[in-house]
Amino acid sequence: MPDIHPSAIVDPRASLGATTRIGPFCVVGPDVELADAVELKSHVVVEGRTRIGEGTVIYPFTSLGSAPQDLKYHGEQSELIIGKRNRIRENVTMNPGTEGGGMLTSVGDDCLFMVGAHVAHDCHVGSHVILANNATLGGHVTVGDFAIIGGLAAVHQFARIGAHAMIGGMSGVENDVIPYGSVMGERGKLAGLNIIGLKRRGYSKEEMHALRSAYLALFADAGTLKERVAAVEAEYGGHAVVASVLEFVKMESSRGLVLPR
Repeated sequence: MPDIHPSAIVDPRASLGATTRIGPFCVVGPDVELADAVELKSHVVVEGRTRIGEGTVIYPFTSLGSAPQDLKYHGEQSELIIGKRNRIRENVTMNPGTEGGGMLTSVGDDCLFMVGAHVAHDCHVGSHVILANNATLGGHVTVGDFAIIGGLAAVHQFARIGAHAMIGGMSGVENDVIPYGSVMGERGKLAGLNIIGLKRRGYSKEEMHALRSAYLALFADAGTLKERVAAVEAEYGGHAVVASVLEFVKMESSRGLVLPR
């Protein structure tokens, strides 16, 4: 049976795993699903149509599944789905989707959300992502696997953060960040590639060299972006790391690209 502290308020209609642990003064709503080994430390509120995957641990004063901070939201039965083995620290907030954004906010597996991080409505966060203290995602933001969002950084609504990208602390990101890109500055600009992240994840010297060459060619001064994309694809498209960047750049987006200084 789930381990529920006597002071917690858990709606009897909530779905709980056999090894779920719910600590003191938590509140769990009727449409919530908590898988096995999910742990709510204390003072956690989970409401709405929220599903949380196996092994996720949630720390005090976190709010998950409450109504989006969007004036266009009118109570539609949207969802928040959080994957497995995530660590969600104190004061984190995550909101479900809206009718205008597909009715779903989703988080992958093995992520770390540090104190005060915010995931707004209709965001889609990949796996192995880190949001440092007070990092904020506006609505409809997409974050690729292994991306890191630094402390106090803010990402504009509808922007895309590519896989393995690194956003420096206190950066304001207004546009799309290419995979493997490194962004710094009050109004974030590309500062090169996330070389440290590439090394940590075992990318070869050949892959990093191809990616660096492609980066320089892609953001060169000559020609249009379309022409540069075609040239990079012809020369370096055989490398999977470069192909993923080109695929990201060619995708339709309501935002432009974050560019180098």
